[in-house]
Amino acid sequence: MSSDQDIVATDTPGLMAQGAAVIADYLTRLPNAPGVYRMMAASGDVLYVGKAANLKKRVVAYTKPYDQPARIARMIANTASMEFVQTRSEVEALLLEANLIKRLKPRYNVHLRDDKSFPFILVTGDHAAPQIIKHRGAKSRKGEYFGPFASAYSVTRTLNTLQRAFLLRSCTDSVYESRTRPCLLHQIKRCAAPCVGKISLDDYQHLVDQAVGFLRGKSLEVKGELSHEMEAAAEALDFEKAARLRDRIRAMAHVQLSQGINPETIDEADLFAAHQDGGHTCIQVFFFRSGQNWGNRAYFPKHDRGVEIPEILDSFLAQFYDDREPPKLVIVSHDLAERALLEEALSLKAGRRVEVLVPQRGEKREVMAQAVMNARESLARRMAESATQIQLLEGVATAFGFSDAPQRIEVYDNSHISGTNAVGAMIVAGPEGFNKREYRKFNIKGADLTPGDDYAMMREVLTRRFKRMMKQPEEQVDAGVSFDEKADDDSDEWAVPDLVLIDGGAGQLSVARDVMTSLGVTGVKLVSIAKGPDRDAGCERFFMVGREPFHLEFKSPVLFYLQRLRDEAHRFAIGTHRAKRAAALATSPLDEVSGIGPSRKRALLNHFGSGRAVTTAGLADLESVKGISKAMARKIYEHFHDKG
Repeated sequence: MSSDQDIVATDTPGLMAQGAAVIADYLTRLPNAPGVYRMMAASGDVLYVGKAANLKKRVVAYTKPYDQPARIARMIANTASMEFVQTRSEVEALLLEANLIKRLKPRYNVHLRDDKSFPFILVTGDHAAPQIIKHRGAKSRKGEYFGPFASAYSVTRTLNTLQRAFLLRSCTDSVYESRTRPCLLHQIKRCAAPCVGKISLDDYQHLVDQAVGFLRGKSLEVKGELSHEMEAAAEALDFEKAARLRDRIRAMAHVQLSQGINPETIDEADLFAAHQDGGHTCIQVFFFRSGQNWGNRAYFPKHDRGVEIPEILDSFLAQFYDDREPPKLVIVSHDLAERALLEEALSLKAGRRVEVLVPQRGEKREVMAQAVMNARESLARRMAESATQIQLLEGVATAFGFSDAPQRIEVYDNSHISGTNAVGAMIVAGPEGFNKREYRKFNIKGADLTPGDDYAMMREVLTRRFKRMMKQPEEQVDAGVSFDEKADDDSDEWAVPDLVLIDGGAGQLSVARDVMTSLGVTGVKLVSIAKGPDRDAGCERFFMVGREPFHLEFKSPVLFYLQRLRDEAHRFAIGTHRAKRAAALATSPLDEVSGIGPSRKRALLNHFGSGRAVTTAGLADLESVKGISKAMARKIYEHFHDKG
């Protein structure tokens, strides 16, 4: 992202007068109606997105730049054109504004960063023996969803203890169908094993109902029911059953303890606590559902240093709920200038009343004070880490002879076994540390590559990455837009790195230089890092174009930092390769045959012992398998034998 210094200097009266004149020209054509406006730079970049109950009255204020704060004056001076969208109401304008800010990421707006979907717990409803699993994304599968949870870790921790408390299965439907004996989870008392009849489906459904009741906040009723069953078992001298029920009650208590504070007066709410220091802001978001605390997450929105907390919260909340359903209650640490408008917009989105509350007394006030303290501590840690990170980047610039510290470093590595399941990996780091949302993985696709040719693989990865960057619009390249961790073909947004660090020696550096030259990429610095003799850490050699290979001082903090970058790229590449290899091993030749479901697949595997044996079986052998008709046997035989 461009910094304040990157924007054209705007303090001169001439530039401000010019920008004000451009804005004034639009006033004659603006309606007295609600809508959204965009202020554009000469390059076409969107500088600011705003909403108004009355477009004409709102925009007229920008024709007086000398009455505005310095931030707004700079924005006015940079304005070369404007665009407008008229809406039916101010509420619609607010919702559209939030959507445009998230999509366009204008320079002068508050940006919600690290915006990804939250995980849920799903109790499936499309199987006779419901499954309890972690879910993220669209709620397209039939079942009951509980959440959101603040992180995947909090979901996994809750699921582990819920399995001990309610013995629900977590296996996939295909694994469930293929079981012939109980799995390990049943042995360690985390699953009731309905797959092999260890529990009837009616009794298993009773466990499901108890788990759903617990997740809905009826923990006291569920505990009471289990306690009554435990006492009855003890009176009947069935001490083994009583012990099992005791363990389940303990597991339920563990879930509640691990969730931390569970306020009695907060049933369903999201809580937003903000703290600001040194021009930076942290917003801690807590999720309360069914009277339980389901975790919290810290956000650090991007904004100009002069923006106050109420304005930040206003914009943050609108963007936060742009693609999420709000709860019944939204609790905020600071009063908002447009709280009533936000309530109306969230109620319209949810289709029911949503209250935005600033707590003044009682338990909600105490919980908010604790949340604000968490925000303050998170911001202090973040600022300390950023200061250290900036020092390291300045050290990298000194070590490599750069005039400025790199703001975006990309590190590349490959992973394969004898050329099989080859993948390339890219990680990204900058002033805020590792940016894992921008990590990328590349499935090596070159059909003419010699297996194990690291140079050719690196050439393919770099070519695909920088060809994408050169194809996208110039304003997108300059903006440094972030993207989620997906396959490399899923996004058109590729930011320009300041430094490309490659795991390898002179050969890999030469490949990178050739790729940059052939694509016409300029301004990107290239460095390769080669392991020392016997792969000794600390003896790494660095290669740069036009410079002799060199070492950095042993135990230098900069050397340690570069080693961390290299090792992180290696870790990501290895992990991606292993996932690809595991997926390949998990596939069966039978998956390619249409009409082969879990039951037929299980029958074939039980009869022949392996998928490979099925591919070589004769027609008569296939027809002899129980559950395989003659027509299906011929279809399987022809699939594996009639290839031409």
